[in-house]
Amino acid sequence: MAIQGAMPEKGRLTPHLIVRNAALAADFYRRALGAEELYSSPLPGGIGLHVHLKIGDTMVMVMDETPENFSEENFGGLRSPQSLGGASSLVEIVVDDVDAAFRRAVDAGATPTLPVGDAFWGDRYGWITDPFGHIWALATIREVLTPAQVEERMMAMMAAAQREE
Repeated sequence: MAIQGAMPEKGRLTPHLIVRNAALAADFYRRALGAEELYSSPLPGGIGLHVHLKIGDTMVMVMDETPENFSEENFGGLRSPQSLGGASSLVEIVVDDVDAAFRRAVDAGATPTLPVGDAFWGDRYGWITDPFGHIWALATIREVLTPAQVEERMMAMMAAAQREE
């Protein structure tokens, strides 16, 4: 979408999140993740909303789930996680302070899904589920490791887990 001031960058992925209430979702993403709204417009026929947000350095588009517009015949039948009964993807964002970002998201209405902790791959890392069913991984990079170091730590973690069984 070539909309002045709200255009995705060439070569970058732009997630499109399907939700049951795009206006509420955009408000949640502002409060929870510091999103900035770049553009907002009703969907064709005035049924639903399409919003362009900037979260960090990434554009994220949020659209209302509208079976009338997104039927199986039109656009493959896009559905929200709530309609699907679960999320089919995970959106990860790297932040300066994962503990503060996690608390901010939970305070804004997210559900803690994976508590923040130190991960074997060098990040401080946790998951939240937003009120619309999308799962977000929040991470702060604490160490930059080689693939061999990550594998060594993963094997050590698995060995420790087996000893605990």
